[in-house]
Amino acid sequence: MRGTVAFVGALVLVAFGGGHGTGRAADPPAKGEGKGLPSLADALKESPGCLGVETARTASGKSVIFAWFEDKKAALAWYYSDAHQEAMKRFLPDAKSGRKPLADVPDDSGPIMAIASITPNDKPTKENPSPFKQIAIELYQPLGSGLAIGGRFAPEKMKVPPRKGEPKK
Repeated sequence: MRGTVAFVGALVLVAFGGGHGTGRAADPPAKGEGKGLPSLADALKESPGCLGVETARTASGKSVIFAWFEDKKAALAWYYSDAHQEAMKRFLPDAKSGRKPLADVPDDSGPIMAIASITPNDKPTKENPSPFKQIAIELYQPLGSGLAIGGRFAPEKMKVPPRKGEPKK
């Protein structure tokens, strides 16, 4: 679990310039923003098997990164990449876990969307010095349902299953 937390914390903190900001929900973070490290969102885009990356800030104040991977192998390539490992060491140096990353994801999982979200702690205290109130990473897979007019939220490179009754492409 802590390995997952480190992934999210490092990912979001660096990509959003430390997790603090006064931008409105519609304001995306600046490209390359990142307190001394290159943006992890930019590094994600260069990771083998990463199909696309989107960033957002929600109305409730969460900073979010959506990253699409071809499969479990691609997600693990990112997890063990130099950029990600450096960010984990920098932002969460004490986070250690004996658990294997993506242990519950089958090897033949197909495409994976990772959503990393963080809510900054605007007023850290002595009792709670953490820079964030909430941090999470969630993994999702595409379903062959839904509606897409003029395109999808997922990158074009991502293979989305066809709807029932629809021929496979």
